[in-house]
Amino acid sequence: MATTQPKPRDSWGSKLGFVMAAAGSAVGLGNIWKFPYTAGESGGGAFVLIYLFFVVFIGFSVMLTEFAIGRHTQKSAVGAFKSTDRRWTFVGLISLVSGLLIMGFYPVVGGWSIAYVYKIATGLIDAPATAGDTFTSFISNPIEPIIWMTMYLLLNILIVIKGISGGIEKAGKILMPTLFIILIIVSVKGLSLPGSGAGLGFLFTPDFSKVDSNVVLAALGQAFFSLSLATGCMVTYGSYLKKKESLVQTTGMVIAMDSGVALLAGIAMFPAMFALGVEPAAGPGLVFVVIPQLFAQMGGTIGFGLALLFFIGLSVAALTSSVSLLEVAVSYLIDEKGLTRMKAVVVSSLTMVVMCVFASLSLGGIGPTLFDTGVFDIFDLLTDKIFLSVCGMFICIFAGWRMNKEDLRNEITNYGKVPFRFFELWYTLVKYVIPFAIALVAFMGVKAGFDSGKGEIMALGVAFIGLTAFVSKKL
Repeated sequence: MATTQPKPRDSWGSKLGFVMAAAGSAVGLGNIWKFPYTAGESGGGAFVLIYLFFVVFIGFSVMLTEFAIGRHTQKSAVGAFKSTDRRWTFVGLISLVSGLLIMGFYPVVGGWSIAYVYKIATGLIDAPATAGDTFTSFISNPIEPIIWMTMYLLLNILIVIKGISGGIEKAGKILMPTLFIILIIVSVKGLSLPGSGAGLGFLFTPDFSKVDSNVVLAALGQAFFSLSLATGCMVTYGSYLKKKESLVQTTGMVIAMDSGVALLAGIAMFPAMFALGVEPAAGPGLVFVVIPQLFAQMGGTIGFGLALLFFIGLSVAALTSSVSLLEVAVSYLIDEKGLTRMKAVVVSSLTMVVMCVFASLSLGGIGPTLFDTGVFDIFDLLTDKIFLSVCGMFICIFAGWRMNKEDLRNEITNYGKVPFRFFELWYTLVKYVIPFAIALVAFMGVKAGFDSGKGEIMALGVAFIGLTAFVSKKL
């Protein structure tokens, strides 16, 4: 009797396609609004210097580890750990849940970004004084943000449903260069304004008198979280990578592109803000309130055109990240549950739609709450403060203490064909140094959650990780 041959695993069509897609996964909303604000809050140039140090030594090492695990096992996030040691399945499960929780609110913000393309086009910056009220009334509306969220998620579906080489890779080759071009255009205009040099000096001139433990931890957290690590994305993307490609080279290219976008975002904002005397605000307020006011001060067609370009770029950055997060869930359902890509995309997307609806409604004070906290904030707190850092720590421990060192060496050097003279340093960092550093970030994150009155949510997250570790041993 004839046997059915398993369908070959999809793969990237080229190294450039992989680099663009992986860089797109790393580049997201955090690069555009979180990096500039955190830099401004944490001493400018000193923060940037510390951030870049952590990117080189920690971000590079963890990303290389995830790529190596994914390509070595040829499995998605859960299967990569399960196939090596079933007792470590919980690490893959936590990364899968982290990605799912992020996709429970990320498309909501992605919907805001494309909504603001429309709002800018229809005259938002003509009344800059109302930008704050416009944003508040928009996100608290029970219907309008959900419509934009649905449109945004449909864009993700259209890309992911076409597969790796036919969908995600092609999108990355278009979207990432588009984002760079937009940020460069906005940066050049900002630098041309009188007084912009002060903003540039602030961003790149270190003032170590403002550096304390909080600044160091903020830089480490920004370096780690901005690279899309511990969400299953890089393990999953690595599993589609051909054996002939150099993991070290591609990791370096992805890190460079991600950091480049973050720095460009800072250059696009700070010089113009200093020149026009605009104060940055925290979080989403920087993008959706301050930026429209900033471009409105430039006036005329120039201000309108740059504002439109900026929010198109923001939408692109959001899309490249969320596509990879959707692929994590899709890949899991294909590998572990045997679903076709079409069915996996439908199941994943419907789950995310439900989560996003609750998250969006919670911003208007509608929908269920837990410990007086809305769904949007719960998802954000659990991932940002606990899941990503804890999962990243376990990924390094898994690579350093459970995987065979020679397997890692062979994977990273392509069995000796690709030189990596810093292998021993990398291995030492992954095995001993980075888990401790990430554990410190995790501890500070949980502590910050308790200090902000969200102790019950923090305790729930810690309990979930413990339960997942226990249950995975029984799977």
